[in-house]
Amino acid sequence: MTTTTLRPSTRPTVNHLGLPDADFTLSPDRVDLWLVRRPTGADAEALAVAELDAEERKRTDAFIRRSDGMLYAAAHVAVRRLLGRYTATLPQDVRFMREPCPGCGEPHGRPAMSPPPPPLHYSLSHSGGVALVGVGTVPLGVDVEKLPGVETVDICSKALHPDEQLEIAQAAAGEARRQLFGQIWTRKEAFLKGLGTGLSRSPAEDYLGTDHDRHPDDWTMVGIPADTSHAAAVAVAGTAPAVVDVRWVPDSWLAAGGSVCGASAPWPDRTPLAS
Repeated sequence: MTTTTLRPSTRPTVNHLGLPDADFTLSPDRVDLWLVRRPTGADAEALAVAELDAEERKRTDAFIRRSDGMLYAAAHVAVRRLLGRYTATLPQDVRFMREPCPGCGEPHGRPAMSPPPPPLHYSLSHSGGVALVGVGTVPLGVDVEKLPGVETVDICSKALHPDEQLEIAQAAAGEARRQLFGQIWTRKEAFLKGLGTGLSRSPAEDYLGTDHDRHPDDWTMVGIPADTSHAAAVAVAGTAPAVVDVRWVPDSWLAAGGSVCGASAPWPDRTPLAS
């Protein structure tokens, strides 16, 4: 038997211009999103990799392309420093766990701090030189994706909900189709991360296309402003937050010996991905 509940009718306000410095408090009315660029040059050399644990450093070194490893490392340094600021914990002392899978109960569901510091929830995604971290008081999932080529869109669309496939097929060929696929796919991944299932739940099971009234009950999908190369989204459980704040993490904030979690950091006025 399926129980249907009303979906939140209000849509969050997405703030991404001229935001004041973050105070690293949690509010049920707000979700914080943090964008991280892959460090290059001197910023890459200064990255605080010593704050990562042995497994994270091993993963960093395992990437075939050094640029991918640097994005992974920067994303995880950012997660440690951000969660450290929210919970008054040193970055290197932040510990992680997996929540029980909603399908089988095994510990490979949503990532969480260990022990969980209620009411904090977080999610992480990285792709194509950009990482996205989401922090809130309820379960959430984030996804950022570099837009694929036309051929990849045609192939991957076949895994989606039938109505999503139809919408993508009906979109104008080329850039419009790539953008629509990116919007749907990032909503999909963000939602499945929020559930804690990931892609073990079929991407065809849930509709996350252009008709927002048909999106899954008790979840709010929010698209994040993106450039022509990326799409990004956050899925938030329960009542929609009033506000979604989006900030870039300054490159200098991730440097060893730089502005760390116990001190204020400069927050430059940047838009997410592009204006």
